[in-house]
Amino acid sequence: MAAPLSASRLVEALRAEGVTVHEVPGWRTNNRNHKGAWGPVNGVLIHHTVTGPGTDVVNLIYDGHSALPGPLSTGCITKDGVVHLTGNGRANHAGGGDGRVLDAVINESYSGRPPATQKHDGSPGAVDGNARFYGWECENEGDGKDPWPRVQYVAMVKATAAICRAHGWGAKSAIGHLEWSDWKVDPRGIDMTDFRRDLAACLALPAGQWKGNDDMAFGDDDVKKLWYGDHIPAVPPPYNNADWLKGNKTWTAKYAIHTIAASGRETLARVKAIEAKVTSLEVGGVDLDALADKVADKLAERLAE
Repeated sequence: MAAPLSASRLVEALRAEGVTVHEVPGWRTNNRNHKGAWGPVNGVLIHHTVTGPGTDVVNLIYDGHSALPGPLSTGCITKDGVVHLTGNGRANHAGGGDGRVLDAVINESYSGRPPATQKHDGSPGAVDGNARFYGWECENEGDGKDPWPRVQYVAMVKATAAICRAHGWGAKSAIGHLEWSDWKVDPRGIDMTDFRRDLAACLALPAGQWKGNDDMAFGDDDVKKLWYGDHIPAVPPPYNNADWLKGNKTWTAKYAIHTIAASGRETLARVKAIEAKVTSLEVGGVDLDALADKVADKLAERLAE
């Protein structure tokens, strides 16, 4: 358990990690501390905002709305990768959650994922997450289709690393809202196991060193671009699968890997067949040098297809 970071210490940690910080005017005194405890703190919760491009998302997270007063998180991470600080203290972001999950976060005792949550806000025995977690609200429509730009994802990892590093926590101190409350699905489109892997890679380096390039998991758009180049079809014939349209990165990545592997096996089989034919001709007085040239030309044509 740890005492919360001061506002100045949080800003210092974020800037050391290399993120772009915007201090929203008034954020240092914007909190819900009059409604309950703030701390001891145990981790960082990742959310999506469920907002589209027409929303003033930073002010929404700062002020809240009629049904839920702000601040709605420690900060809002927009699609351009800027970390907008919106609250310093207790915020209306986590709600009630599962005490078993909190214990697993505190002890960093789980494997790939924390135990499946069985609680939500208002559940008997639910733990007050607003007292225990920093929160990042990350700009996204939350429909599974809205993309997560790389610059935003990298900022999310680095901003989380800044808090974890300042407290001496590991990557398992960061969880998604869906891992805290069984009512929630955020951050939809991000696999928190992948996120924690990237967070661990960031924390393994000195502050500000992680670039989030080769270390970072490919998203759906990255897989499509790797597969098709710069001309990504809306629906790739003959693979008209609904998962493509939904942006299911697990399906598309898995499909790409399986197809590449199958292509490699087919190419290897062709090469072995050619080798067998060449071997059978060695005893027939054939000009193998001339034949080898023809085989090489034919193989090059096949591989270029």
